[in-house]
Amino acid sequence: QFPDQSGRYHLYVGNPCPWCHRVRLVVALKKFTSEQVGLTTLVDDPVRASRGGWVFDSNTKEGKDPLGSYDLRELYEKLSPGYKGRCTAPLLVDLKTKKIVSNESSDIIRMLNTATLGTKEQNDEVGIDLYPADLTSKIDETNKWVYELLNNGVYRCGFSTQQAAYDAASADVRRGLQMVEDTLSQEDNTFLCGDRFTEADLRLLPTILRFDGAYSPLFRAGGVNVRIRDYPNLLAWLQRCWDMEGIKETIDLEDAVSSYYKQLFPLNPGGLIPTPITEEE
Repeated sequence: QFPDQSGRYHLYVGNPCPWCHRVRLVVALKKFTSEQVGLTTLVDDPVRASRGGWVFDSNTKEGKDPLGSYDLRELYEKLSPGYKGRCTAPLLVDLKTKKIVSNESSDIIRMLNTATLGTKEQNDEVGIDLYPADLTSKIDETNKWVYELLNNGVYRCGFSTQQAAYDAASADVRRGLQMVEDTLSQEDNTFLCGDRFTEADLRLLPTILRFDGAYSPLFRAGGVNVRIRDYPNLLAWLQRCWDMEGIKETIDLEDAVSSYYKQLFPLNPGGLIPTPITEEE
């Protein structure tokens, strides 16, 4: 249904969104060019958006929709008339058939990992397979607890409305951070599943990059003053990931963190944005 062809597909992502960040990481690590897969960066503006919070910026090349939509809701309507679901990103679209391929980040990163998009020597050139056959079980197992305790755990903290729910989520976050720290403390584990960067690392990275700037102070994830810098093996892992080719270009960290403070009014009614964490920190 969706053949592996260069120039046929287009991605829609938003910089603040950690699920979108996963997709941008795959594109960077697989070294796909804009000719192989197009990419539009959405603007996080729930005031202008008719539904879903994401709009296009027609004044910039990277912010324009090749299908001419005003916001993400209009794009969903074009691709799936009468669509009633949530208008979410990331979104992978087949421009040739004008159909949605997927709006689930887990599916998109698997698709992109196996795709060549017209470059048959892609994997040999890049030298990275995010889901190698000999590690699939370990990656799947790691993904499960990383999602439950950390990827989703931080949001359960931030949006809890009852103390018991928050306490349970916060305990999960602390347990997840310690599990990562313990895993990375093992002699052969420079990454979560051994000596290679895999999908498990990719799925954890967006959460960790946003932790000290947003999830800890705003969502109170893990409790008072829980910081990544207090986990030495995790911090060293974060630095290794950050130094990989192409990773820095996948996110505007200051913009991503500040979005949480600007857009989540119930959690920050004054709209004040704290002094951001720098790359050096």
